[in-house]
Amino acid sequence: QVQLVEFGGELVQAGGSLRLSCAASGGTFSTYAMGWFRQAPGKEREFVAGISFNDGTYYSDSVKGRFTISRDNGKKMVYLRMNNLKPEDTAVYYCAADTKFRIVAVPTPGVYAYWGQGTQVTVSS
Repeated sequence: QVQLVEFGGELVQAGGSLRLSCAASGGTFSTYAMGWFRQAPGKEREFVAGISFNDGTYYSDSVKGRFTISRDNGKKMVYLRMNNLKPEDTAVYYCAADTKFRIVAVPTPGVYAYWGQGTQVTVSS
């Protein structure tokens, strides 16, 4: 069983920066692909960024160049650095673990077996 806890979400002005963190416990973290997803009110959950077990990184077009995903296997942590935030980035951000030992981070929510409870990011204009 894998538990994920996100933190770091808060209210920030447009153009600002935040770093989200996700702490994992249980399982073999170093073998998992990890993903960040977000869900805004009235919208479907969407892929933001992913990192494979061998540190390959993947981003949605909407955040490419502004967000950076990274991981620390020793600490069982995954991070999402968000720069130049925009009001349209406002959402609940979720961390997720894909435990199937894939060599890529897949942008499909259904392949991720474990999810955190989410952390709210609000970007004011």
